[in-house]
Amino acid sequence: MEKKYLRKHFALYLCFVILNLAFIWGNSFVPGEISGEISGGIFEVVSDLFAVFGDKGQFVLRKLAHFSEFTALGFFLTGLWRNISCREQVTAPLLLGLAAACTDETIQIFSPGRGSSLIDVWIDFSGVCLGFLLSRLLRHLPVSYTHLRAHETRGNL
Repeated sequence: MEKKYLRKHFALYLCFVILNLAFIWGNSFVPGEISGEISGGIFEVVSDLFAVFGDKGQFVLRKLAHFSEFTALGFFLTGLWRNISCREQVTAPLLLGLAAACTDETIQIFSPGRGSSLIDVWIDFSGVCLGFLLSRLLRHLPVSYTHLRAHETRGNL
């Protein structure tokens, strides 16, 4: 017997949320020295893109990483919640994203050489908000012309 709240993409979104949180929180458990080495290695590869920020380039890269991983989380939480609830929800995915951001910063308090930052919570939550908006926007985009052509071609065969 299938329950009403289980929808087509529920398991997929749930897996993406779990993997995304494992990635985010897993990185928060990494000691500060190792985290800095990882960031430094990535910065060496993309340093030309961040040259405009001067000596703050690596700082901007780290904040952009926070924003990006939480944008993905916001997108996946919105999709997950859409498959749980029959209604479009605004508050649940955003509050869950904010809770994830607070948890992330709390983990960093207990990681050697790391610290918590209220600014990071706001950056993370801004990413969640963008992911939420992207998910809602993509859901309401019209079907592409090529998608319609593919259906017409199959129908004419």
